[in-house]
Amino acid sequence: MEPSNAAALEREPILYVEPLPSSKQWVAENLVPSRAQASAYIKSLFPILTWIYRYNWTWLVGDLVAGITVGVVVVPQGMAYAKLAQLPPEFGLYSSFVGCALYFIFATSKDITIGPVAVMSTLMGNILQDVLPHLPQYKDTPWIVAGCLSLVLGCIVTGLGLLRLGFIVDFIPLPAIAAFMTGSALNIAMGQIPTLMGNNSVKAYNTRDSTYLVFGNFFRYIKYCNINAAVGLTALFLLYAIRAACNHSARRWPRREKLFFFISTLRTAFVILLYTLISYLVNRNHRSNPKFSILGVVPRGFKHMQVPTVNSDILSAVAGKLPSAIIVLIIEHISISKSFGRINNYTINPNQELIAIGITNIFGPFFGAYPATGSFSRTAIKSKAGVRTPLAGVITAAIVVIAIYALPPVFFYISNALLAAVIIHAVGDLVSTPTAIKMFWRVSPFEFVIFWAGVLVSLFSSIDNGIYTTVAASAALLLFRIAKAQGKFVGTVSVVYDKPNNIPASPSQRASLTSRDIFVPLDHSDGSNPSVRPRHPQGGVFIYRLNEGYLYPNAVHFTDHMVAEVTAKTRPGVVNPYGSLGNRPWNDPGPRHKDVSDIDPSLPVLRAVILDFNGVSNVDITSIQNLVDVRKQLDRYASRPVSWHFAGVKSPWIRRALVAGGFGSSSSATRTVFSVATVGALEHDGDSLPLSHSRDEEFTSDSLENTRGEAKPDVITSFDSLPLPILSVDQPYFHIDLDEALKATKQELEFGV
Repeated sequence: MEPSNAAALEREPILYVEPLPSSKQWVAENLVPSRAQASAYIKSLFPILTWIYRYNWTWLVGDLVAGITVGVVVVPQGMAYAKLAQLPPEFGLYSSFVGCALYFIFATSKDITIGPVAVMSTLMGNILQDVLPHLPQYKDTPWIVAGCLSLVLGCIVTGLGLLRLGFIVDFIPLPAIAAFMTGSALNIAMGQIPTLMGNNSVKAYNTRDSTYLVFGNFFRYIKYCNINAAVGLTALFLLYAIRAACNHSARRWPRREKLFFFISTLRTAFVILLYTLISYLVNRNHRSNPKFSILGVVPRGFKHMQVPTVNSDILSAVAGKLPSAIIVLIIEHISISKSFGRINNYTINPNQELIAIGITNIFGPFFGAYPATGSFSRTAIKSKAGVRTPLAGVITAAIVVIAIYALPPVFFYISNALLAAVIIHAVGDLVSTPTAIKMFWRVSPFEFVIFWAGVLVSLFSSIDNGIYTTVAASAALLLFRIAKAQGKFVGTVSVVYDKPNNIPASPSQRASLTSRDIFVPLDHSDGSNPSVRPRHPQGGVFIYRLNEGYLYPNAVHFTDHMVAEVTAKTRPGVVNPYGSLGNRPWNDPGPRHKDVSDIDPSLPVLRAVILDFNGVSNVDITSIQNLVDVRKQLDRYASRPVSWHFAGVKSPWIRRALVAGGFGSSSSATRTVFSVATVGALEHDGDSLPLSHSRDEEFTSDSLENTRGEAKPDVITSFDSLPLPILSVDQPYFHIDLDEALKATKQELEFGV
């Protein structure tokens, strides 16, 4: 250390007293936005303003290619998914148009495509099947109920986005999402197999039953399969064959990978056109009695544009279905947009994405749409097609409008078995792969069980029950992990920094290396080398590390473990403080006779507890009260006041709570060891003050800052380095780290400070 720095450190440090935060300050910082924050919030509602003025021809070319490609796919998929929702096929086209046309205004993802999806459509069909018997007036117009549900869902999800509650999605873990996707895909695929095979016309055969029932009934009525099976099976085979051939060719000829990608992407359109041509040739003279099941009449244009009907009858009927529908909307969209954001190196705003799907579902019913959200398959196609901006959705919307007005005569001949093949092929990608499932087991066996629980409930009950199962099980696991969090007693280990092969064998040589003490669990529960034995603090001092938030679910669990270990490793301050046997409480076993004790006299008396708060992000009233009770308990046990030190407290609010509980500060305490920072120039209001005095001139704390941090800007001093305390000097039991806390504790006990 240079002489000037050494001299500076020998000076008395400038006093610093931390002003504890106030409730008024919290309200001002968190609930009352500034003008700049309000302006930024309003601008964030329209992300298009950040990029539209930079739009260029290169972006336009990429968006045209991606938009047209997705448009060719979304038209047949939209009609197929509408049938899953138990709605006429044109409603799938309406939903596809609205989602693509509006999303670009509110988008923070360039890849996502909003429209009808298999899972939401299936859930919509299940909802209609359940509520229409209670709403007979809408039996022939189920789209009115679907439109009302879409409007309500849109308002709720938009409200969540405006209130910036998008973080709730983070409470749904990946295994729950994977279980939901897998169970839904299997449910949807099994429900489409009867249509694919043509035996779905049996009256006793409900294809919307639980998956296992549909599976059993399919084989029970397999003898009723007809010519539709030839159409459906060959179409499904052709879809997979084209994809497999394109994937193989892309690996074989990597330079033409883009070409094979577009061929694979357009396979759905090609297969539909091929089989529609076959259907036309077979059924053109049998329109009233076709040879196999076909789509039938699809009206031209937007025939169902109207103001959505919202009344108490519909709302009361669908109220119980809203939670599962909201979860599906949010899970699918946010998980897909986050995934493709990571793949393509950008970050989405979950709150803004909620607003986007909310606005889409609010305005969709005016055009005849039913609930829509982000589509996995179409988003993947859009991303691989080279989309550049969200404006590609407008191109897709234009393709859908052209289809609505120009192609209804062609739609008439589309085979229902063909649409079932398209659905089965599309949802196959949602099933979790064996590699992913194996990873679940290796990472977390508990969540592996939750995954299978969600899948099985979806198969044996329903999709929405599967959703509730995985979400509830994941929440229960989270609460269990919080409640059963256990702290660790830690000790010190001296470490040196060098390559292992170069560490000298001689103790004197090793002492010359750079070394420091680290703190590791005494029981090696962190996986550290069992041969390395940490040093336990001596003299009745214990260091306890809390590795979770210290809150009401786990407060008692933490402290019970700590007290049990402390009392096992120490002896009471007074062996028999009650005198006679009759004065001893019934729950204190103590010695059998007042002058006889089985307590090991070699054990130390408890003198100090150091709590490592580095892993604690929050405390609450219950946890602080629990800590106060434990302090009283240990004081009685030790028959003396036990010293409590805290290391690594990360928040002024935690310090405020601890101080309110009587920890951290003491009017009689003197700070003997604490961390100081040395600075070369004092900063005031963000600017370094110039050096204006001579090096030898004395400085005083008055010249810079008083004990409450009120700077005097008109006085400037000069020095090479100034020692400043990092933490408040009126809270001597709060320390910057464990090393400082242990040194301060030892010095306090040694000198009786």
